[in-house]
Amino acid sequence: MFEAFFKLKENNTNFKTEVLAGITTFMTMAYILVVNPGILSQAGMDFGAVFTATALSAIVTTLLLGLYAKLPIAAAPGMGLNAFFAFTVVKVMGYSWQFALTAVLLEGIIFIFLTVFNVREAIIDCIPLNIKRAISVGIGLFIAFLGFDNAKIVVHPENSTIVALGNLKDPFTLLAIIGIVITAILVARKVRGALLIGIITTTIIGIPMGITQVPTSVVSMPPSIASTFMQFEWTHVFSLDMLVVLSTLLFMDLFDTIGTLVGVATKANMIDEKGNVPRAKQALMADAIGTSLGAVFGTSAVTAYVESAAGVAEGGRTGLTAVSTAFMFIIALFISPLFLMIPSPATAPALILVGLFMLEPIKEIDLIDFTEAIPAFITLITMPLTYSIADGIAFGMISYVLIKLATGRLRDIHIATYIISALFILKFII
Repeated sequence: MFEAFFKLKENNTNFKTEVLAGITTFMTMAYILVVNPGILSQAGMDFGAVFTATALSAIVTTLLLGLYAKLPIAAAPGMGLNAFFAFTVVKVMGYSWQFALTAVLLEGIIFIFLTVFNVREAIIDCIPLNIKRAISVGIGLFIAFLGFDNAKIVVHPENSTIVALGNLKDPFTLLAIIGIVITAILVARKVRGALLIGIITTTIIGIPMGITQVPTSVVSMPPSIASTFMQFEWTHVFSLDMLVVLSTLLFMDLFDTIGTLVGVATKANMIDEKGNVPRAKQALMADAIGTSLGAVFGTSAVTAYVESAAGVAEGGRTGLTAVSTAFMFIIALFISPLFLMIPSPATAPALILVGLFMLEPIKEIDLIDFTEAIPAFITLITMPLTYSIADGIAFGMISYVLIKLATGRLRDIHIATYIISALFILKFII
């Protein structure tokens, strides 16, 4: 049944590999089950309700990505999108979280229409091939930086350099270093499931070190979502502020999803010779539906997760990987204490090594033609430095058009590339 539906042999994979890959993806992104409720609770939302809404939105969207788009990509409420929801819309602009949820719902609905009319797919197609390769590399650097940051190996000192080396004697950081060494050895020895084994082993080592907190109970029923379910506010729906909020959400979510989709597909060797992502329309529709349903459940916008690259690095190549990840989220709903005990030093090694795995497409970037190399470099270096996949794509696209125009290479520029770059410029100006 699995072979017939997912074509495992055709994709040079098998059931065991796909399941292990899916579990690995889940382990690296399970933090969202705690982090997202923590952020949205600061906007006045109930922590428990958001926990359940986060899991449900991840389950539905990831299942759609696996069964409908048949891609090894998982999705959940996005980091950055949730911060904009809580801190900008609610705390700075002064609107209710119900207003913010309404904006998320409208965003999802707009995305559904854009996908039906192939607008989002056309945006992917108009991104130059070398920039697509650079997106994968940039995401790799971004993921690695997240890993170092989560492990406190890299810190942000006050009144000093932008970043600096953390306290390596701190048990928290020391545990992450131990995890990196263990996971690196497993990867070097080509042990199947190396990243997953590394996460579990590091978590166990963290118990006597006082970093991993063992829960008193394992099984628990999911909290009710009654307080957040379909809690929309239509009073200010036609206001200028709603237009600003909606435009920002559309921009952030659109290019975060596109960047992740292109980057992970590139790593999995799934894009064709023209740089097109297979079943991109289905993937974008799954993302749009997930965002809409996420708003109904009571959470911020859903997006494809860069941590999906961890599963791809473990050999995941089909939608069965995503289905396995979704199944893990279902289990997490009922035994959440067990999964929530995994500390960030245990997942950091996987993120750091996945960063290495994502660098492979850099070999295919044309570094001889500077009209191609410079925009590609700007794309990949901007992502970790701005903490944003979307900004990396924006600067890469703008620089591509400007350099091509300045060197008289107008034929290299697709008409849609002009339009997207112009919109990027307007976004930064406005």
